[in-house]
Amino acid sequence: MTCELILGGARSGKSREAERRAAGSGLAVTVIATAEALDEEMAARIRRHQADRPAGWRTVEAPLTLADTLRREAALERCLLVDCLTLWLSNLLADAHTLPAGATAEDLPRFRQERDALLAVLPTLPGRIVLVANEVGLGLVPETPLGRLFRDEAGRLNQMVASACRRVVFVAAGLPLVLKEG
Repeated sequence: MTCELILGGARSGKSREAERRAAGSGLAVTVIATAEALDEEMAARIRRHQADRPAGWRTVEAPLTLADTLRREAALERCLLVDCLTLWLSNLLADAHTLPAGATAEDLPRFRQERDALLAVLPTLPGRIVLVANEVGLGLVPETPLGRLFRDEAGRLNQMVASACRRVVFVAAGLPLVLKEG
């Protein structure tokens, strides 16, 4: 298994870089989409992403059960492109507003279960896996506790996934910077 993580900020070019890497693999590509079209603006974003992809690529939606989807879809002759881990994390933290003061994301059983399942399955998958995630920790500290929780969990998830990947790339202004190779 070859696993790589492509990180970047909003509109950094991270998805385009991940698509370039997937296309260059020479394998059949399946996009694992984690976004949900909950409003028209998000639906338009999803349509734009779909239109930019080659026609032969399959798309499988996995807003919550990412590990199960990866296990089911991974194959030696296939490249899976997960776009993106940050939206998946947001989906898992949807109930975080119900947490009492002082609680953490660890107090959300679904979050903990799905995150741990992803980290456990990544090293076992055949084929090639390209994961996309936002680097959200470079900006201002969020004003709300929920915003800070999301930022912290995104950073932790990125670190854990990066440690499981052979290649990690940070994209800024459309330019890829290899952070880890090997």
